[in-house]
Amino acid sequence: MNPKYIIITPVRDEEKYIESTIGSVLCQTICPAEWVIVNDGSSDRTGEIADRYAAMYSWIRVVHRKNRGFRKSGGGVMEAFFEGYNNLQANSWDFIVKLDGDLSFDPDYFEKCFAYFSRDSELGIGGGEIHHNVSGELKLEENPRFHVRGATKIYKRACWEAIGGLWPAPGWDTIDEVKANMLGWKTYAFHDLRLLHHRFTGSEEGLFHDRVKHGVACYVSGYHPLYLAASCLHRLGKRPYLVGSVGIICGFLKAQFAHQPRPEDRSYLEYIRGQQLRRLCGMQTIWK
Repeated sequence: MNPKYIIITPVRDEEKYIESTIGSVLCQTICPAEWVIVNDGSSDRTGEIADRYAAMYSWIRVVHRKNRGFRKSGGGVMEAFFEGYNNLQANSWDFIVKLDGDLSFDPDYFEKCFAYFSRDSELGIGGGEIHHNVSGELKLEENPRFHVRGATKIYKRACWEAIGGLWPAPGWDTIDEVKANMLGWKTYAFHDLRLLHHRFTGSEEGLFHDRVKHGVACYVSGYHPLYLAASCLHRLGKRPYLVGSVGIICGFLKAQFAHQPRPEDRSYLEYIRGQQLRRLCGMQTIWK
């Protein structure tokens, strides 16, 4: 299998790590047809580094955005992603990849990912598992069974078109997978494929702010309030203790009172909430 794939990488102030990601892509046994790196108003050398590699490889292109002066959680990365998507030159592709600019992975990463898609015709969204280096030991970032981390998502074209692309706001990386499962596609991470994430999730703005952002994403994704409450109770024993659960609730209520836009598809809302209520009752769901 030698699929044609394209990569879009939104980056902001990643000069410490972007060359690790670029080096990983350059070494792949199957190279992308096109790679658009979107420099989302970086104030460091991120754009300069990306431009240097684009000058050496014709299939790498860089799109520069103006610096808005702040990091726009959730929505900012999607704005940058879609700017890259709208600047794609390759029209014929089998897979589209959303890839962060602070990852390292093996040279056969994409080859092995596409082997999974080849073996499972119902697989619509996939990708490797994120690991962090903690005191010299690689530790897995645990996620629900159906979830593929937003840092490394591969979409089969038929699935991408069926779900209508990505929701342009926080919660996008849950909405896409729930929609896909609702439409009969499978979504899962590949346990034997590791990616090293050089930056801890949420470390840019602090853990409490990250939990607030997660709460906003839960609202936008259409979470059932009972499921959110149960999830927050479960998180009380995880770091940051208590503060994490409070942050999620604050984010959820903040989005609710602000009437944050979210999918209006009734069948989608019924599906995700039905799955969550089933899980609360101990029944089989896409979560577990």
